[in-house]
Amino acid sequence: MGIANGIRKQAKKIAIGERHTSAWAQSLKEAAEELPPPPLHRLEKDGLDVSMAWAIIGIFGILFLAAVYFMSLILIPITLAVVVGMILGMAAEKLGKMGVPRLANAFILSSSVALVIFLLINSLADPLMTLANEGPAFAERTINRVMPYLERIKWLHITPATFESGSMSIGALLENTGNVLHVVTSSLTPALVQGMIFFAALLFFLAGRVNLRKTIIMTFRTRTQRLAAIRVINAVEQVLGFYFATASLIYVGLGVVMTVIAYAGGLSAPVLWGFFAFVSSFIPYLGITLMTLAVAVAGILTHDGLLIGLMPAAAFFTVHLLMENLIFPAVMGRRLEINPFVVFIAILFWTWMWGAVGAMLALPLSLIVMTVIDELLIEEKPQPQLPK
Repeated sequence: MGIANGIRKQAKKIAIGERHTSAWAQSLKEAAEELPPPPLHRLEKDGLDVSMAWAIIGIFGILFLAAVYFMSLILIPITLAVVVGMILGMAAEKLGKMGVPRLANAFILSSSVALVIFLLINSLADPLMTLANEGPAFAERTINRVMPYLERIKWLHITPATFESGSMSIGALLENTGNVLHVVTSSLTPALVQGMIFFAALLFFLAGRVNLRKTIIMTFRTRTQRLAAIRVINAVEQVLGFYFATASLIYVGLGVVMTVIAYAGGLSAPVLWGFFAFVSSFIPYLGITLMTLAVAVAGILTHDGLLIGLMPAAAFFTVHLLMENLIFPAVMGRRLEINPFVVFIAILFWTWMWGAVGAMLALPLSLIVMTVIDELLIEEKPQPQLPK
């Protein structure tokens, strides 16, 4: 085998270096052509090797998920800042074209986000304080209202005496409410730390957004890969910006409608109900379900009649259903449709990982993944050209 390879190499050198060859060189060339091709040695992997490879991948995947879970205090605000920064990418581009410096651009956009959050918290402070002050009366009214329905379920063995003593008494419920408030108060400091991390990360991300884009693009070696990176980054920013700008306008209208429904239905704190309707709409399926159940329970507790009590929930569910199935598809089109099962699994996963914030991040993260896959797999789209 070594002699055959040597003959081939010598014949190749003679063929490249000389046009007029001798009889010996010609015979050497013909002998090389008559030799059988060298065998291809292919490394065969058995089932054990494949299993070991997948096991290693699985171990690293589990370690990565564990790191994401245990580093949630830092990763949640940073991920939220990156998503919000990408949503504000279109606004940053417009301000940049108007001649606004990058640092001033970042400061304006991050300050606008902080101002919106401050105004929302300020507007919700009074309804939340009223709800907290009316907590004991609300708990007692809830028990009196629900008791007739609980007594009909014999296997629960619940009677009015159940709430007069023991773990389900009014005093015990109020004590548990105090414990819940203590937990909320103790969680206030981590929330403030995460808020500071969020605003700092958002400011720095917007300020260094252009340089970060260049760094990501230049990490790829070939021209085709860099073009693909440019296309993916632009598509992600456009999809996130367009989706959340349009969804915010639609859901603000839904919040206003819910405020009117709550006011007409006799529910307390109608502005708070409108805000909850606006926020819950960004969590597909799970948000509308929890919101409808909450409005139904509040309506039953407010009104004596069951049918009248369920009317606010039915009205909200109908309006939300019309918006999601008629207005939203008409405005968004079909290019932003995601498999409902995939979105549901993503919501469950990120809620388990990061709680309520994870549930809100599930949709934008799904949009990012969907956009990346769509841009990389579909080759018929127009390709941007780099300057030569």
